[in-house]
Amino acid sequence: MTDRINYLTVALERDIRDDDVEPLITAIKMLRGVRAVKANVADGTGWTAEARVRAALQKKLWDTLHDDWSAA
Repeated sequence: MTDRINYLTVALERDIRDDDVEPLITAIKMLRGVRAVKANVADGTGWTAEARVRAALQKKLWDTLHDDWSAA
């Protein structure tokens, strides 16, 4: 038995102006089986999440480099 999919989420590589993204939305709407496409307005939440991930990765990198230097 196979699963049924009721929606797909698409993440853009960067924030795009609403008037520049219209052709992409129109193209997605033309695909068979697509009922609706909704744009999500970028806000501070996305930026905050990215900043937290960056900080966590920087800390892990720093800890890794620091451990390597102390062992030498």
